[in-house]
Amino acid sequence: MALAQAPGSGLQWVELSVFVLLFLVVSVMGFVASRWRAAASLDHLDEWGLGGRKFGSWITWFLVGGDLYTAYTFVAVPALVFGAGALGFYALPYTVILYPIVFLPALRMWSVSRSRGYVTPADFVRGRYGSPTLALLIAITGIVATMPYIALQLVGLEAVLRTMGLNGAGIAGHLPLLIAFLVLALYTYQSGLRAPALIAFVKDGLIYVVILVAVFYLPAKLGGWSHIFDVSQQKLQTPDPKTGNPSGSILLTANNQLQYVTLALGSALALFLYPHSLTGVLASRGRSVIKRNMIALPAYSLLLGLLALLGYVALTAGVKPITNAATGNPDSNTVVPVLFDTQFPSWFAGVAFAAIGIGALVPAAIMSIAAANLWTRNIYKEYLKRDATPAQEAKQAKLASLVVKFGAVAFILFIDPQFSIDLQLIGGVLILQTLPAVAIALYTRWLHRWGLIAGWIVGMVWGIIMLYGIPNPKTGKAHFGGSALALDKLSIFGWHPFSGSMIQIYPGFVALIANLVVAVIVTVIARSLKVFNGTDDTEGTDYHADEHDKDLRPIGAAH
Repeated sequence: MALAQAPGSGLQWVELSVFVLLFLVVSVMGFVASRWRAAASLDHLDEWGLGGRKFGSWITWFLVGGDLYTAYTFVAVPALVFGAGALGFYALPYTVILYPIVFLPALRMWSVSRSRGYVTPADFVRGRYGSPTLALLIAITGIVATMPYIALQLVGLEAVLRTMGLNGAGIAGHLPLLIAFLVLALYTYQSGLRAPALIAFVKDGLIYVVILVAVFYLPAKLGGWSHIFDVSQQKLQTPDPKTGNPSGSILLTANNQLQYVTLALGSALALFLYPHSLTGVLASRGRSVIKRNMIALPAYSLLLGLLALLGYVALTAGVKPITNAATGNPDSNTVVPVLFDTQFPSWFAGVAFAAIGIGALVPAAIMSIAAANLWTRNIYKEYLKRDATPAQEAKQAKLASLVVKFGAVAFILFIDPQFSIDLQLIGGVLILQTLPAVAIALYTRWLHRWGLIAGWIVGMVWGIIMLYGIPNPKTGKAHFGGSALALDKLSIFGWHPFSGSMIQIYPGFVALIANLVVAVIVTVIARSLKVFNGTDDTEGTDYHADEHDKDLRPIGAAH
C-alpha cells in the first residue's frame, strides 16, 4: 500500500476524503441525537444540559471518557514526551490516582445534586453556603477556565487539518476549522448533551483501534522498543541550539521530580472540579453507575500510557513538526499527526485523523454545555431574571453554548496557538482555587464563606503572578512559558525561601496551599470575632443522610 504524501506537500486527498466521510457520519449522529432517549421536550435544562439525568453505565463510561481524555491529550501528551521526555508521563500517575480521590466525593455530589435539583457546582455552593457572591465566583471561574480548554481542542483539530495540507495563514487559512466548529455548534444547540454522548461511542472506538495498531505496528517497523528508547535518549540529550542544554531525558532528574509529583497531584485534584467533568457525573442515573465507571475508567489511563510512548516513536522516526504558516514557528502539536501521516497507509492515516478530530469535538461540546449551564443557572437566573421559566433557562443555555464555542475560536484566530496552549496552565491554576468551596464543602461547612472568598482571591492572584513570571528560553517567551516554577523564583512578599535552588514545582499546587491557609485564617477570625454579617452556623444548608447514603433515582427508573 502506498504511504501518504510528505506533510506540507499539498492536500492529502485520500486522508482528507476518509476524514470528511467519518466527520459527516458523526455530524448526522449529532443532529439525530435529539430523538435518542428524548423526553417530550428539550426545553428544560435537565434534558438539554444533563440528558435527562438518565444515562446508564455504558453511556456514562463513553461520555465521561470522551470528556476527560480529549483530543488535546492525545496530541499534547506525546508532543510533550517528544520534546521533554519522562516529564510528559506525569499524565499517567495523575489519571491513576484521580479515581480513588474522587470516588466518594463524586457519589455525594451526585446524590445531593439529584435530591436538590442542582445542575452545576456553583448551584451546590449557592445552596451549601447561602452565598450568591461565592457561587458567582465559582461560576465565573468555571467559565473562564473552560474557555481556553475548548480552544485547546481546536489546537488538536487544527494540527490534523494542517497535516492534511489545510495549512494557511489568516482567517481564510482557518476556514476548515471554522466550518467544523460551526457544524458542532449547530448540533449541540439542537441536541444538547445527547449529541456528544452518542458520538462518543464512535470517537472512542476509533481511538482504541488507531492506538492499538500504532503501538504494535510502528515499533515493529522501527526496530522495537529497546531501539526506540535508545534513540530517544540520545536525541533528548543532544544540546538544544537555542538554550545550549539538553531538551530532556527518558528518566526524571533531581530538578523535575517535585514538579512531576505536584503536577500529577494538582492535575488529579483539578480535573473533576471542571464543570464539564461534573456534568458527565450528574447526567448518570444512579450511584451504582458512577461506582462502575470509577472502576472502569482507568482503562483509559492504559490508553494514555500507550499514547505517550508515541512521542518516543516520533523521535525515532525522525518526525519534524509542521511549521505554522501564521507564526513561522514549528507546531509541536503536529508531531503525532505527522507520525501517522508518514508511517501509515493513506487510508488508515485518514481514519487516525478522524479519530483525533472527532475526539476534539466531543469534549468541546460537553465543555460548552457545562459553561452554558453555569451562565444560565448562576448568572442569568441569579442576577438577571430570577423568575426565568425552565424553557427560558434552556434557551439561554443554548445561546450561551454558541457564544462559548465561538469565543474559543477567537483564541485560535487572534492569538498565537502556542500561547493558547500556555493558557491551559492558567485554566488548571484557576479551577484548583475552587477546591475548598466545592470539594471540601461536601464534607464540612466549617470554612466561613468569607474565608473561602479570601482564599480564592489570594490563590487566584498569586497563581497568575507565578505563571506570568515563568519564561521559556526555547521559544523566546518571557511570560506564561510553562508549568515549571523554579523554587529560587518563588517569592513570598519579597522573601525567597529557596534561593539558589534549581528544583521545580507546579505553581497551581503552591497557589492552592496559599488558598487553604488564608481560608482557614479568615475563618478562625470570622468565627471568633463575628465581624461579618451572619455566620455559617445560621446560613446555608446541611445535608441529610438520605442525600448521600441512598441511591436516589428518577421516578420510573429501573433499580
